[in-house]
Amino acid sequence: MQSSRRLLLFDIDGTLIDSGGAGIQSLKDVLQQQFGISDDLRGVEIAGKTDTGIVHQILRKQNIAIDEATTAAFLDLYLQFLARELPQRKGKVLPGVEELLGRLRARPQNVLGLLTGNLARGAQLKLSHYGLWDFFEFGAFADDHHDRNELGPFAQRRAREKHALNFAGAEIDVIGDTPHDIACGKAIGARTIVVATGSFTREQLAAHKPDRILDDFSEVDAAIANLDW
Repeated sequence: MQSSRRLLLFDIDGTLIDSGGAGIQSLKDVLQQQFGISDDLRGVEIAGKTDTGIVHQILRKQNIAIDEATTAAFLDLYLQFLARELPQRKGKVLPGVEELLGRLRARPQNVLGLLTGNLARGAQLKLSHYGLWDFFEFGAFADDHHDRNELGPFAQRRAREKHALNFAGAEIDVIGDTPHDIACGKAIGARTIVVATGSFTREQLAAHKPDRILDDFSEVDAAIANLDW
């Protein structure tokens, strides 16, 4: 069954919120506690990557063998540190986001979900802390796959399970702030909309040919218009 509705899949960090560095600090703290290693994580690509993929980069950098048990233990401790770190940081909801989500959710044709490199529990911790978790019905997360480009089909399947609708790529918007968001959207044939509120400039994002680029979501009417075209 084809849908006349739209599936809007949002990234989290740099798109909806700025956690004030809570995630990065938590990764550093795990490395220190588990392995006694102090590292600024320079050379580890974080923006737009999955939590699992980030941990694998950290372990490779330190020449620590990557296996399922080590990765799982690292991620479990990371979530513990993240829950502690979030309230201590001066993070924020990015401009216009709360109004945008509220207005999008109020439109009956829209289904709001997450497509994020965060673990599901990490996504819930972050978005609950900033009062945004309840805007989203479901998501695709790092728990599903370590490769961001493989996450889109998980979101499509969960939308189908919840709404009995098959959202084709042309009926999906992937909304993020990094080239990885653009790539994972293109991987399922979705429209790609990026916002320059993360660590990539408008020019850097443009090089990856998204369908739309916004400076931010502060002009909510304009943001919605870009989702309506």
